[in-house]
Amino acid sequence: MTYLIEGETGDWEVVIGLEVHAQIISKAKLFSSAATEFGAEPNSQVSLVDAAMPGMLPVINEVCIEQAVRTGLGLNAKINLHSVFERKNYFYPDLPQGYQISQFLEPIVGEGVITLDMPEGPRDIGVERLHMEQDAGKSLHDQDPKRTFIDLNRSGVALMEIVSKPDLRSPAEAGTYMRKLRAIMRYLGTCDGNMEQGSLRCDANVSVRPVGEKELRTRTEIKNINSVRFVMAAIEYEAERQVKIYEDGGSVVQETRLYDANKGETWNMRSKEEAHDYRYFPDPDLLPVDLTQEFVDEIKASLPELPDAKKQRFVNDFGVAVDDAATLVADKETADYFEAVAESGNAKLAANWIIQELFAVLNKDSLGIAESPVSSDDLGKLVGLIADNTISGRIAKDVFEVMVTEGGDPAQIVENKGLKQITDTGEIEAMIDALINDNPDQTQQYRDGNTKVTGWFVGQIMKATGGKANPQMVNELLKKKLGLG
Repeated sequence: MTYLIEGETGDWEVVIGLEVHAQIISKAKLFSSAATEFGAEPNSQVSLVDAAMPGMLPVINEVCIEQAVRTGLGLNAKINLHSVFERKNYFYPDLPQGYQISQFLEPIVGEGVITLDMPEGPRDIGVERLHMEQDAGKSLHDQDPKRTFIDLNRSGVALMEIVSKPDLRSPAEAGTYMRKLRAIMRYLGTCDGNMEQGSLRCDANVSVRPVGEKELRTRTEIKNINSVRFVMAAIEYEAERQVKIYEDGGSVVQETRLYDANKGETWNMRSKEEAHDYRYFPDPDLLPVDLTQEFVDEIKASLPELPDAKKQRFVNDFGVAVDDAATLVADKETADYFEAVAESGNAKLAANWIIQELFAVLNKDSLGIAESPVSSDDLGKLVGLIADNTISGRIAKDVFEVMVTEGGDPAQIVENKGLKQITDTGEIEAMIDALINDNPDQTQQYRDGNTKVTGWFVGQIMKATGGKANPQMVNELLKKKLGLG
């Protein structure tokens, strides 16, 4: 769906590029052996290198290099066998060195692509580059009314900055891009994607232009957005703000802004610096990173099945609908859960139960799939009971509710509560005969051509059996009896 902003002078389109900072999964930092665990006491994971003590030299963490290459391959991107670390010079209190070691002219990963599943069809979004850099520390402004405290635990933590091309055209596309990128990195095991803990952050570059205009206009950057929902909301607000400025005859200023989630607004942080303001130059303490093609090929051979390939396999091998497959592979844990449930022998039924019933429970209680009150093994057993006609889909919902609230094996619940489906043809036939004999008006309506009355007969049988009669069998026998009557 095209996203346009209506103005007094015509329609405007938004142009979006995202810079995503992803913390690399690694036990040590990019240039030191200090730990990277989240939640440690302030300043308890800081080496002499991280604190920029005199004479300390950075030493590259090879695992971080591997993780960056792995991510680049997952993004179908060009891996640069030669890359260079540079110093990005700027002052900030929680940046001990007074510069950030980053990559600028020669990043480790070049152009790639991410394919988005949008309602109107697939959309390819270009990736400009992926470069590595060290994180800064953290300034705590809310601990004391007169002082700012500094926590250097994050100082030196390895980051990948993944820069998209300005190909995104709506807040919805930006949100889908973020979710897809996060899913790919989780599948790869290169970033946990936990935005609440700061291991995934997003800077959004936003500009607007009249529909049909080809040139890009002045953009603003919205810094450090920490949730997909806020990314979408910030872009929408900023795009509308810029349109209003242009419609009022003004000009958009290139600047860095922050998003206030409480007010739903962006506000000015500082005028936007250009790359030359940082005075980049090659880090004299670090040699260029020169990789061999064999090294890259070994990593490529170890890649897991990624979301797009898994989605296609679910469609081809399991017969799952495309939209359902896309939902199931959006999260690796959900995809694994589905495959376990699908072992019941009915993958389509498994997909429906996960997406419709299980997701409703998880969303209601704000739970992840790993916290599901029903294990994949037990849900698989429940699906199996439906598939072999032990219970009906209606009774299965009652059993599922017990599984959610009390736990237990579904077969045992069915046995204990006497919920087995009635599949005895003779028993069902006798009930239908009695129903037809006791209700001549409805029977005559059917014979007069009102076949909709069949639903009434089915409902009566299901009500009489507490939902335990096999619905398909009831329908077949009922049509036979009414037709012969």
